[in-house]
Amino acid sequence: MDQSFLLMLSNLLHLHNHLDPTTASLLSDASTASASATTSPTSPTSLLSSTSAAPLLFFTIASVLSYVASSRPSSSSSTSAAAAAAAAAAPNPAATSSTSDYSVSAFRALSTEHIWAMEAPLRDAQWRSLYGLSYPVFTTVVDKLKPHIALSNLSLPSDYAVAMVLSRLCHGFSAKTLSSRYSLEPYLISKITNMVTRLLATKLYPEFIKIPVSRRRLHETTQAFEELTSLPNMCGAIDGSPVKIRNNSNPSHRCQYGFQSVLLQVVADHKKIFWDVCVKAPGGTDDATHLRDSLLYNRLTSGDIVWDKVINVRNHHVRPYIVGDRCYPLLSFLLNPFSPNGSGTPAQNLFDSALMKGRSVVVEAIGLLKGRWRILQDLNVGMNHAPQTIVACCVLHNLCQIAREPEPDLWKEPEESGSPPRLLESEKPLYLFSDKLRQVLADDLHQRLSSR
Repeated sequence: MDQSFLLMLSNLLHLHNHLDPTTASLLSDASTASASATTSPTSPTSLLSSTSAAPLLFFTIASVLSYVASSRPSSSSSTSAAAAAAAAAAPNPAATSSTSDYSVSAFRALSTEHIWAMEAPLRDAQWRSLYGLSYPVFTTVVDKLKPHIALSNLSLPSDYAVAMVLSRLCHGFSAKTLSSRYSLEPYLISKITNMVTRLLATKLYPEFIKIPVSRRRLHETTQAFEELTSLPNMCGAIDGSPVKIRNNSNPSHRCQYGFQSVLLQVVADHKKIFWDVCVKAPGGTDDATHLRDSLLYNRLTSGDIVWDKVINVRNHHVRPYIVGDRCYPLLSFLLNPFSPNGSGTPAQNLFDSALMKGRSVVVEAIGLLKGRWRILQDLNVGMNHAPQTIVACCVLHNLCQIAREPEPDLWKEPEESGSPPRLLESEKPLYLFSDKLRQVLADDLHQRLSSR
């Protein structure tokens, strides 16, 4: 019982004894009074049977005080309970900041309430740091994906879902990391990532990754490559790049650099824009085999793709062609260097130098791709979704190049090594024609540059 209540009760008993001495024998001190009041059944009766009014008054006041004391929690327990309740109710500052900064309301405030109040360079720099591209390019992606995302009945806003996936592609975050940031389950993060990358790789691919077949674009591309290399009618450069993957022990996926990967093949133009992308082979596959399995190879060898821009070089008809390193076969539409170490004739060495200058655009394009979309440096999605994620990043790369987004630091690929591939029987006629054509271009280049 509360000590203050015992003191108050003792004072009341002393007052009562002073008013009605007939009951003084009941209690001699405060301690005895307390025990008698709680254990002796005759005490209340004795008080009530007194001839004085004081016992009744005392009994009434004591009853009220007893009720109040029994119903009131102790100050120490109430204080500790209040503190515990406050501690439980108070949010964790770190957790609050980490989740509230990535909530739908925080994103909506950033994208609608404050975005146009900021200076454009500052605004776009902020969005690039968060999502890998500027705000205008972001809205372009959202506008093109929104009708398709709406069909999925996703409970999240379309722009919020796209932003979440872009942040993962840009920074290489895992689903587990994003789940703690956005307060969503990892499986839901993976599901949204798979949906958005699939839409990018299928719905936006035909619009932003196109083979240059129109007369205007083909002329622009070949003219730009000629200014860069002094070689006529070059329309692209091809190369392969292993994309590192996790949680895969299949020996066929181990690339020449020693890690598990899938193989990416791209063809880029002079602006480092991809006009063909293929992801069909494990990392242990060589570049020539991957090329032969691609749709591009089938279309070029079958004549499905016809480039009308034909020029005459020393009485030889030269159609548009792409260039690659010596890991690719020499074909009518694909030229490679004469030698890897400058052991050819002066004309051949000059041609090789010019060709490798043209090939440098695809090497830089791949460096930009992996530098801007860092998830490709260590791909952390399921194997079934790896190809679409890589292609989606290529689509986003083209969007950024078309919009002339600032180029990030290049991702440096390891030095490539490999021997020339074995020719297929069906390729031998193409090889003979291409070997002669390559020598004609080398002699023409050497003569033109020597006469300057």
